[in-house]
Amino acid sequence: MSVLTCKDGATIAYEHSAGGGPGVVFLSGFNSNMQGDKALFLDEWCRNQGRQFTRFDYFGHGQSSGDFVDGTIGRWIDDALAVIDEVTEGPQLLVGSSMGGWLMLQVALARSERVLALVGIAAAPDFTDALAQGGLSPDQMLQMELSGQCAIENCYDDGEPYHISKQLLEEGAEHCLLTRSEIAIDVPVRLIHGQCDDDVPWERSLTLASSLVSQDVEVQLVKCGDHRLSRPEDLARLQRTLAALLEQVS
Repeated sequence: MSVLTCKDGATIAYEHSAGGGPGVVFLSGFNSNMQGDKALFLDEWCRNQGRQFTRFDYFGHGQSSGDFVDGTIGRWIDDALAVIDEVTEGPQLLVGSSMGGWLMLQVALARSERVLALVGIAAAPDFTDALAQGGLSPDQMLQMELSGQCAIENCYDDGEPYHISKQLLEEGAEHCLLTRSEIAIDVPVRLIHGQCDDDVPWERSLTLASSLVSQDVEVQLVKCGDHRLSRPEDLARLQRTLAALLEQVS
């Protein structure tokens, strides 16, 4: 593991393997980290191919510094940009899972000269807006108003519930993309989404596809797929999709 130090002294933990290009960067989901099944699978696959690969933990996630509840979408976008700028070399293909699918879009907009293509896995752009507009129960909303944060179920494992802040929801509104008339990303995009996803509706990927300027956008709907899409058959599908896309843009 390596560590990138930010201007404010916070540290971002990351793993980077050098290799040929285009490189691949994995952006994990909300309250997830770079040790997840998809991140490790892609790491091994890229290493076997001799391809540059990077995975990392956002502020308050995994082995990076900070408290999770203090994180915001803007902070995590900045983390991703710092990794792109300071760790990776040359053109990159971004793979974003859940919240990472939102962050990869923001990175593609901010670093259009570096990003060649995108792969979204249960991409969740604007998920903070969805939480604020009915995604939280009345009790959770009351808890949010009284204490500035509320507890939500941990959807990634069987661990304890975790807390999100009112600041996360309010600041997240500044980075919403689906409210725009169009999203000015004009690179190949592949979106994979399970139709049994209980956390992010699969229709979100269809909305995102129609919002992108790019005409090279494909959506793969997995009939029995859940939110994680980490089963062996899901990982094989991800590999096929990524390999075909890398061949196209190389």
